[in-house]
Order: sequence, then C-alpha cells, then structure tokens
Amino acid sequence: MQFLYPNVLFFMLIPIIILMFLITTNKDKFQRFFDKEALAKLSVKNRYMTKTTRNILFFLVLILMTISLARPVINEKEHKIDQETVSFVIALDVSKSMLATDIYPNRLSLGKKKILDIIDYAKQNSIAVILFAKSSFILSPITQDFNSLKILVNRLDTGLNFDNGSNIFSTLEVSKKLLRNVKDKNLILITDGANKSDYEKEIEYAKKNNIRIYTLGLATNKPTPIKLQDGNFLTKDDGSIVTVKLNEDIKQLSLNTDAAYIKYSNSSDDIKQVIDDINITSKKQKQESKNFKTYTELFYYPLALALFILLIAFSSRPKLSEILKKNKSLALLALVLILSNSSLKAFEFDFKTINKANEYYEKQEYEKASKEFRKVAKTPESHYNLGNALYKQGEYKKALMHYKNVVSSNQELEYKKLHNMGNSYVKLNDLQNAKRVYEKALKIKDDKQTKENLEAVLKALENKNKEKQNQQNKNDQNQSKNGEKKNKENKEQDKSQENKDKNSKEEKEKQDNKNSEENSSQKQQKNQEIKQNQLSDAEEKKWLKKLEQAKEVPVMLKKFDSKEQSDETSTPW
Repeated sequence: MQFLYPNVLFFMLIPIIILMFLITTNKDKFQRFFDKEALAKLSVKNRYMTKTTRNILFFLVLILMTISLARPVINEKEHKIDQETVSFVIALDVSKSMLATDIYPNRLSLGKKKILDIIDYAKQNSIAVILFAKSSFILSPITQDFNSLKILVNRLDTGLNFDNGSNIFSTLEVSKKLLRNVKDKNLILITDGANKSDYEKEIEYAKKNNIRIYTLGLATNKPTPIKLQDGNFLTKDDGSIVTVKLNEDIKQLSLNTDAAYIKYSNSSDDIKQVIDDINITSKKQKQESKNFKTYTELFYYPLALALFILLIAFSSRPKLSEILKKNKSLALLALVLILSNSSLKAFEFDFKTINKANEYYEKQEYEKASKEFRKVAKTPESHYNLGNALYKQGEYKKALMHYKNVVSSNQELEYKKLHNMGNSYVKLNDLQNAKRVYEKALKIKDDKQTKENLEAVLKALENKNKEKQNQQNKNDQNQSKNGEKKNKENKEQDKSQENKDKNSKEEKEKQDNKNSEENSSQKQQKNQEIKQNQLSDAEEKKWLKKLEQAKEVPVMLKKFDSKEQSDETSTPW
C-alpha cells in the first residue's frame, strides 16, 4: 500500500494532535463563553459514553479522515497510450474583399465563427490556423490545446486593415511546412474565392506535395461593396466603388486535388461534412505517447469507518424520522429543491436519451438509434454504443472511428470494443488488422466466440496465401509451357530453314550441273568449229608444195568457214 498524497499526513496530523490536546486540557475555557444551560444543550448525553470517550472517538474520526485525504492505494499499474490523430490546417482569407457585407456582419466575422465551430467539432483532431491575404501568417501551429486556440481566434480583430489580394500559393507553402511530418496533408480554405481565374500553378504544387485542398465558399453571387473600418467604401482609381462576389473558379483547386468544395451555410452542417470526409479519407498518425497509472483505491475504507464512528459519537441526537415528522413542510421543500437541480435535469435528459436510443436499437432501427447515441457521445460507453449502431447500419469505417474513441480502464468494455473492432475489420476485408485486434481481445478475456472468429480469419488468410501461391505456380507453369512451345517453334523453324537450305543447295548443284553441261556442249561445239576451220597438215603441205612449184608471189591466207567467209583477217603464214 502507498499514499498518493503523503504530505497530507505530515501537515494534518500535527494540527490535529495540537487541537485535541487543547480540547482535552482546556475544558474550563469553554465555560467562560457559555453558561451551563447552553453547554448542557450542546453536549451529547449518553449514559454509556463519557466525555473522554467521545473526545477519543472524535480524535479517531479526524485521523481516519486525514488518512482518507492522503489517498491510500494498492495495485499500481502503468499504462501507455499512443495518441493518434488526423491533422489539418485551417486557412482564413483576411483580404479586404472579406469585409464585404453580403453576409452579416461581414464575411470575415462569419469565417472566424466557422473556425470556432471546427474547433468545437474536431475534438479528435490536431489543428493549425493560418491567416492569408497578400502574404500568409501563422496564427497557431499544429496543436490539440483547443482552449488556447479558441482564445487566439476570439481575439482576432476583424477590423484589421490587411493587404488587398489573396495569395493562395503562399498559403500552400506554409501548410507544407506545418504538415511536414504528416503523411495525409489536408488544408481547409475559408475564402470568397480570391481574385484569380486560373489556379494551375497552385494545383500543380498541391499535387506535387500531396496536399488536398477543401474549400468553404464564404460569399454570395451578388456583387457587394467593401466597407472599410472608417465607414467608407473601397473605391478604384477612377472613383468608382469596388464590388466583389463569390469567385467559383476556386472549385477547380479542390476538385483537382481529390478534395471537396462546399458553399457556406448558416448552420454547422458545412464544416461537419468537411471534417467527416477528412477523418474518413485520411489515416490517423501517431502524435505522442501518454503514460498514466491506475490504482485500486482504498480511501473509502477509512472514510466509511470514520463516518461510522462519528455516527456512534452523535448517537444521542434525535433520529431523522422524528425530525421529518415534526418538520414535514421543511422536508418537502428540501425534496423539491433537490429535484429542481439543473444537473439532475441534465442527467435525467441524458438518461431518457439513452433509453430512447436503446429502444430504437432493440427495434433494429439503427439509424435513429445512432442519432440518439450521438447526442450523448461524451463517455467511452456512449461512443461504444454509437459504434454498435453504426456497425448495424453497415457504416464500418465510422463505427471503427467511434470504437477507437473508447479509452477506459474497464477491462470488460475494452474487450467488447476490441472484439467489435475485429468484426468491423472483417467486414472491410482487412484481415490483418482483424487478426491483430482479436489477439488483443483474447489477451484480456479468453472468449470462445472471439477464438472462433480469430480461427476463421487465420483460415481465410491461409487460403488467401494458398490461392496466391497457386496463382504464382500457375503463372510459372504457363511461363514454362510458353517457353517449351517457343523452343519447339524455334526447332521447327531451324528444321524448316535447314530443309530450305538443303533444297537451295540441291537446286544450286542442279543449276551448276546444268551450266556445266551447257558449257561442255558449247565447248565441244566450239572445238568442232575450230577443227572444221583448220586445214589438215596434209592439205597445208600440199598447198606449200604447189606454191614452190609455181614460184608466185605469196598471198595472205584467210581462213574460211565451211560455208561463208569470216569477218576477221587471219594471221599470215
């Protein structure tokens, strides 16, 4: 056992001892201020209890109450909670066009109110606030200290004379720096649309840095003059009054960054839609870890004992029933005052709302039940009930969001939350997260239904892995078959090519043989012609002999063909 406030023991016991010493040793001093009759009425008359006994009982009562104040505890346990939130930046346009009075009292005042509504609604988020005109200013970095943030926004002077113009690109640069450690970057622009018609540069920058831009259009389509702080209207150089209206070209900035655009409403429905979409489409990110301790409190034991001893010490007083009989009107008035207490009314209202929600839930009217549970969604139990109602409607993502808001030292509630979270993940086909939360639930409570659900999830994961492996094997087999088929085709092509080459070679050989035969035939023919054209040796000798005998001048001989004269001149003999 230990005391959480041990200093109380040292600071209270010493004055108690001194007080009791003075009471027991200075009895005569009371008689100086009260007569005997008054003291007799004030004293407790009991024949079984003396004054010394009564004083000892009072002394014990004070000691026991002091021990209760020191807060004795046992079974100290330390718990660690990793806080996860969705962070976003709010950027308020404070240029001169926001002083237009088409919205009462002006656009800037309504924008300030919208920021306060966002802070009140986004209790589970982390928020930063930027003011922008021609330049951008950081009013607050990312924080969950909403009380301080509301003070800053409330103190924002809507009559300040900011520069004219709305530089949204500088706002994107500042938002990037504020959300540098955040994976899903979200920016909420509260503006009248600025004064540009083309936002390609801003869209390109937002896409490059993964910034989604939600826009709340804070103006009407009616051209309106700008009323300055001195009461005059803003004019142009030629003296004409400047009028501004909603620039709906700002839509492209949101629609091209996978976000949303919405026009303002007099209620808070517009900002609720934006915040709900951010929470659904963005993943929570760890911000910080908090450690807290739990104990088994023991203070009520000494306190109960002290009250019991005090009751014994005052046992000679009239009974409560006798007082009520004598003062019926007083008792009735006290009862009326108690029943008229405002906090009791609030409790009664919450109790009726919860009963009504439970009735809707039992009748399976889950949409109505969720609306009623949402009215009292302040405690872990109410968030758990709201999550159940949303689960029954098939809103599994929203149900998970409310289950995650259930943080309690009640182990039974913690088990139920984890079990239902597992069911929600199964419905969303997120089997890995379902397995994780089921295992956490079983660490708290060994439940048969949770075990069966976990076994089903494990089996589904195993089947999924088998299917994936079978598909991989099938793909490998198909690739192998395609490879074999391709090799076979290549072999057939090679064989076909070989046959073609062989046929080509045979044709070439045939052609060569044919050419050889033709050449041989031509050669034989030519030789034959040459043979015919040549004179036989005997004839030649005969001719020479005749020439010698004739003793004539020699002439040039010409070769003749067997039929006609040759065109070429023969070589002389």
